[in-house]
Amino acid sequence: MQLERAWLLAHLPHQGSMCLLDRIDDWDAGRIRCTATSHRAQDNPLRAHGRLGAACGIEYAAQAMAAHGALLAVADLPPRAGYLTSVRGVELHVARLDDVDADLTVEVEHLYGNENTILYGFSICAEERLLLRGRVTVVLDAAKLRDPT
Repeated sequence: MQLERAWLLAHLPHQGSMCLLDRIDDWDAGRIRCTATSHRAQDNPLRAHGRLGAACGIEYAAQAMAAHGALLAVADLPPRAGYLTSVRGVELHVARLDDVDADLTVEVEHLYGNENTILYGFSICAEERLLLRGRVTVVLDAAKLRDPT
């Protein structure tokens, strides 16, 4: 079941052009696959000096992670803010994203998690071409890391 941009805007803190994803194509408890076309937009808020560097793909993956969390959230509980605390093993196979003609496929996979910390693996492809991949750690409540009680 696809979920369109309206769902993303209603469930993610990213609004307007900062919401980089267009739709959720598929998801389950362990992964999510999204489509994005905003990498080609001239008004993409991540563009710098007229280009969108490949490392900006990490933000696309982070938004897919947030969408995955929103899909898995317990109904009637407020959403928990997540903070990227570590990005590791990133492989950039291109220098930039704005010159990629095809839509982006953003896939993230839940690798590990507890009530406060989640590790995701991610990849971004255009058609069958791998553009970048890596791993991201997300902390849901940073205050709990300082005060373990």
